[in-house]
Amino acid sequence: MGPIDLHTHTSFSDGEFPPGELVCMAAEAGLGALAITDHDTMDGLDEALEAGAETGMEVVPGCELSASFQGRTMHVLGLWVRHREADALRASLAGILGGREARNQYMVDKLRALGMDIDYQQLLDSAQGTVGRPHMARILVERGAVKSYEAAFRKYLGRQGLAYAPKPSLPLEEAVACLHEAQATVALAHPYLLGLNGRPLEELVRACRDLGVDALEAYYTDHSQTRTREYIELARRLDMGVCGGSDFHGRAKPGVRLGAGRGTLRVPYEVLEDLKARREAKGLWT
Repeated sequence: MGPIDLHTHTSFSDGEFPPGELVCMAAEAGLGALAITDHDTMDGLDEALEAGAETGMEVVPGCELSASFQGRTMHVLGLWVRHREADALRASLAGILGGREARNQYMVDKLRALGMDIDYQQLLDSAQGTVGRPHMARILVERGAVKSYEAAFRKYLGRQGLAYAPKPSLPLEEAVACLHEAQATVALAHPYLLGLNGRPLEELVRACRDLGVDALEAYYTDHSQTRTREYIELARRLDMGVCGGSDFHGRAKPGVRLGAGRGTLRVPYEVLEDLKARREAKGLWT
């Protein structure tokens, strides 16, 4: 089987391509499996699963949530989420989306105060699903306010940007509980962004595991091979699963290729097989 990609985004959140097109791209790239993990929404999963059935591509339905824990913001992936029956998760997502709207309005107001020609309706019209900073970046590029997505985030939209506002998040306990209620495998995404190494990282990941986080995203576009090996070993010590993906968005993350990251990422199919075995041991479907 070909390599897999368990972390991707479609136009239903802040990705460039519709779910069906992304599945077809994965099939053409020779991937063995693809997970759709849009931010704070599951609305594109039916389209992705239909495309998977048509192309023969194995599609893992998922989503990505922002969570807060021990004073930190982190991202968690829910893989194999039963999206058609996930009432508690949908209720939590509705609350997050309300917070997103307030954040987006605040950032648009800040951009306007900085002289940018943008209004909230334009932002809504630019997106198919969940609205976020990449949609603002696209408008800024199209209007000539900046030359690239990277420049938009660096000057205005990133954490140090002039118009930045923090993203709403769930307490980690709530995020894990909602994802587990939807029978998902919960993975801590891109751990390098936590800015921790050694014992402090292990203690934090252990605490996440004790709250129910099932796996660690060891393979990731911006993880070096050394980091990847360290994270795989950490997951082994803590008896957690391992997952990985590119975090593909399209133009919103230039240079990141589906299934290959910046060219060196390769998540072996055996990673998926181990996650499936862990789920089956718990009586969960795959």
